[in-house]
Amino acid sequence: MLRIALFIATNIAILLIFSIAARIFGLDQWIYQATGTNYGALLVWCAMFGFGGSIVSLLMSKMIAKRTMGVQVIDQPQNQTEAWLLETVRRQSEAVGIKMPEVGIFPDHAANAFATGASRNSSLVAVSKGLLQRFDEKSVEAVIGHEIAHVANGDMVTMSLLQGVLNTFVLLFSRIVGNIVDRAVFKNEDGNGIGSFLASLVAQVLFGILASVIVNWFSRYREYRADEGGAQLAGKNNMIQALRNLQREHMPAHMSDQLAAFGIQHSNVKNLFATHPPLEKRIENLEQRM
Repeated sequence: MLRIALFIATNIAILLIFSIAARIFGLDQWIYQATGTNYGALLVWCAMFGFGGSIVSLLMSKMIAKRTMGVQVIDQPQNQTEAWLLETVRRQSEAVGIKMPEVGIFPDHAANAFATGASRNSSLVAVSKGLLQRFDEKSVEAVIGHEIAHVANGDMVTMSLLQGVLNTFVLLFSRIVGNIVDRAVFKNEDGNGIGSFLASLVAQVLFGILASVIVNWFSRYREYRADEGGAQLAGKNNMIQALRNLQREHMPAHMSDQLAAFGIQHSNVKNLFATHPPLEKRIENLEQRM
């Protein structure tokens, strides 16, 4: 969940910064004069900004993850646990044919892990202290395998492409809403006054949240593949055991938004925004497909 939440939040923030900067420096006005109500031309500009925001989010993903989560990258192992962690990541990355990711540990009591990065060969795999302290080595190896599978499958890049498409339409529709509000409420004939700008920003946030439903649906789909990849790297039984460990450690009624290595959310109210499928479905998928 962590990498997806950070990516979505960064993406929305960057789009807002782009929009505000475009207004301040007059680019917004220039685009309006160049496109007017020509939505085809406006779509092209929105695509440029939309994919630009997504690409910047992807490029910044490692840096933001390190700073936000307090990740301490292991350059030289200081103890046996760090040495084992580096060796496990090295062995698994070689098995799937990717360059050795950066490896780090972050201070979280919850059993947690994530992978992020701009490409398969420029990635970061990080695990929490809680995961290392309470899970046995075979379960930790399975969790790492799950994250390595995300990297090998190119999930962050694929997610960025999807987010770029969604950004395009978020910007387009928010601009249309802003234009309508400016004309109808603020009686601005050209529909490009301050009312349009403010309404566009509000619509951009709202449409961005709605777009995250699609991103999270895609994320849930990719989790099954990452589980299968983790099972291939660390063993099916170990992958299933890791998921069962999470079930025992976190009862559904007490699961929070910042949960665990696979960040599952069981609340029906939050299902649309869940980044991962329920643990029982993931276990069932491994038992049936492998």
